[in-house]
Amino acid sequence: MTQPDVDTAAHVVQLALTPIFLLSGIAALLNVFTTRSGRITDQVDRLASEPAKHPLHLARLRLRSRSLDLAALLAATAGGLTCGAALILFLSALRSQAAGAILFGLFGGALVCAVVALAAFTFEMVLAGRTVRDKVDAGTDARRHDRA
Repeated sequence: MTQPDVDTAAHVVQLALTPIFLLSGIAALLNVFTTRSGRITDQVDRLASEPAKHPLHLARLRLRSRSLDLAALLAATAGGLTCGAALILFLSALRSQAAGAILFGLFGGALVCAVVALAAFTFEMVLAGRTVRDKVDAGTDARRHDRA
């Protein structure tokens, strides 16, 4: 095995920064997903004492929770694939072998998982917004009924 020169090593480190920036973004997304999941758990804890009074709300919270679970799973997978892509960059430089197909597969898989995770998160956000609008509409309808 030949030792890479400084220029080759510097080039590999520069190339590895792209996946690492993606990994930082994925970590931030996981933080958001975890925070939102905690908020859903708090709402379920509050409503679970009387589930018969809030069946629609609890059903939507279940769907939102599943959507966030999917988003977190895919984001974590994207993070793992991204780490794999960075590792392949280093290993291929050390072995002086082309590992392009593996690299493209790992990095491409990371990007696909990140996109699908964002789609699942967007779905959860739409559900959350719909629930808020339904509550506002129900409150507006109740006030109209009280005035009549």
